[in-house]
Amino acid sequence: MDKNTLTGFILIAIVLFCFTWYNQPSEADIAAQRQADSIAAVSQKKAEEQMKMKEVEKATKAAASAKAAAEDSTSLFFMAKQDTIGSASKTVVLKNDKLELTFAAKGAVVEKAVVKNYQDNDGNADVTLYDKNTSRLNFTLAAKEENISTGSLNFTPTEVTDSSVTFVAQAAPGKDITIRYKMLGDYMLGCSITANGMAGLFPPSTNSIDVDWQEKCKQQEKGYSFENRYSTLTYHFTEGGTDYLNETSEKTDEGVDEDIDWVAFKNQFFSAVMIAKEGFGKDVSLTSIPLDKNKDKGYLKFYQAKLKTAFDPTGAKPTELEFYYGPNDFRLLQRQEENSTFGKDLQLERLVYLGWPLFRYINRWFTLYVFDFLRSMAIPMGIILILITLLLKGITFPMVKKSYMSSAKMRVLRPKLDEATKQYDKPEDAMQKQQAMMQMYSEYGVSPLSGCLPMLIQMPIWIAMFNFVPNAIQLRRESFLWIDDLSTYDPIIEWNSNLWLIGDHLSLTCILFCLANLLYSWFTMQQQKDQMVGQQAEQMKMMQWMMLLMPLMFFFMFNDYSSGLNFYYFVSLFFSALIMWVLRKTTDDEKLLAILEARREENKKNPKKMSGMAARLQAMQQQQMELQKKREELARKNAQLRK
Repeated sequence: MDKNTLTGFILIAIVLFCFTWYNQPSEADIAAQRQADSIAAVSQKKAEEQMKMKEVEKATKAAASAKAAAEDSTSLFFMAKQDTIGSASKTVVLKNDKLELTFAAKGAVVEKAVVKNYQDNDGNADVTLYDKNTSRLNFTLAAKEENISTGSLNFTPTEVTDSSVTFVAQAAPGKDITIRYKMLGDYMLGCSITANGMAGLFPPSTNSIDVDWQEKCKQQEKGYSFENRYSTLTYHFTEGGTDYLNETSEKTDEGVDEDIDWVAFKNQFFSAVMIAKEGFGKDVSLTSIPLDKNKDKGYLKFYQAKLKTAFDPTGAKPTELEFYYGPNDFRLLQRQEENSTFGKDLQLERLVYLGWPLFRYINRWFTLYVFDFLRSMAIPMGIILILITLLLKGITFPMVKKSYMSSAKMRVLRPKLDEATKQYDKPEDAMQKQQAMMQMYSEYGVSPLSGCLPMLIQMPIWIAMFNFVPNAIQLRRESFLWIDDLSTYDPIIEWNSNLWLIGDHLSLTCILFCLANLLYSWFTMQQQKDQMVGQQAEQMKMMQWMMLLMPLMFFFMFNDYSSGLNFYYFVSLFFSALIMWVLRKTTDDEKLLAILEARREENKKNPKKMSGMAARLQAMQQQQMELQKKREELARKNAQLRK
């Protein structure tokens, strides 16, 4: 080894020594590493313990399952509870041109209901009313040894056709539960439940079967809040009439005061109804819970009905039920009694809410017939709404004109009233002023109350249409002009977040309705202002502001309402304003005043005693004046006594 090689090795050794010395860990690094090693060891030990615990838990569950299986082997329906050949996944489909029902062999109930030829909110050709992920139906029988729950049994389908099927769950030879289904017409399904050869297995007191029906109500329309408002759990009293759980608040385990015979899980335009031939009695528990729009996207409410109906343990008489899966069409629902085998007045048409008694009569005996007649002529729905509006305006026009002429008479008499009552300008003379005005009205044959009639005439019709249009399924998916769907709102602009009072869109028909309302309010104010005298004109200014604010309030109320309803109100108010404008332009004030003067002269020659409301008002004013005089006289005497 030469000198240069030795020198190189020495230098390399020095470099390695310096590098090692420089990179050696500090005391802190050594402590941190020891801590990390300790944590890793603890974590590994903990993981090993968790694995052991899981193995123990698994073994425990397996043992419990084996024990339950051993105990369940003595169950009456032990074999029917086993799924040895995959029977739990079997399904049977019954269908016709209007309805398709899928039955699950596990439980022998409808797991999916599809209403055909009605487009859903996602653009599909048919509406899925509910499916197995959102619904549950279970029948429970209380036997001596155990409760028999059909939801835990695997039934064997037999006698299968396109319109009927029989499900059998066998307990032992000659002992079984049989559930038969048969389609009745387009949307009705008949069901019978029979326990065969099992009479001795039930207590003597057993005479009913428990029904537990649940559904997560699916959103079917674009307008979430509007559809939610018209989706309710509805029930029918055996003696007639219906009621429903509050659509906006949570109702849990609600009872009823009278016997009921059907319960409906109702959407705005579709319903699933369960009907009992022997009724459900009043020992029921009903639940309706509104769901959160964001957490349960695509769903409106959770419905549940816990019911009881008649059951014969001997099997001689089956438990009979019927189901309706279909649209909420008033005429269609009326016809379902023809398909039912129960021979009862079901009143299913009550699922289409037409309002309180007065408004229901208007809709039931007028609006529906006019609507059906116009529909039979294949007229577009938007035109039908316009024609209904014109018809109603034509019917009420004579009364509106009479009311307007009464207001016009007060308008042309205003200068004379101002002149006759100018001496009563003091506040304490208000009563005398009012009496003087009433006296002049009487002389000229004018009623000051007639000017209120136009609004009173139109209000029942407005409210009736408020109930009719949102429940008319015929408007669903019907387009008109710029409106894609008359049954929901028509946005001209939309955004992703909800703004307070407005929501996530602006509806064009709502804006038009509010503008027409503003126009009509302006005409009304002008008419009222022209007939006000003295302080009444000052007081009218405050009323004018309130009337101008009403259209703004209506905007916040109706922005998410159906475009069909807003369109009807827009057309109605537009024609109301037009009628008032035409009447104003065609009224000759000078000629009208001359007629009133002639009537006054005639009344002077043949004075008539005031009658009706005017007489009562005059009598009340006279009494108030006398009372006021007595108070003033008493105050004057008290003042003298003090002196």
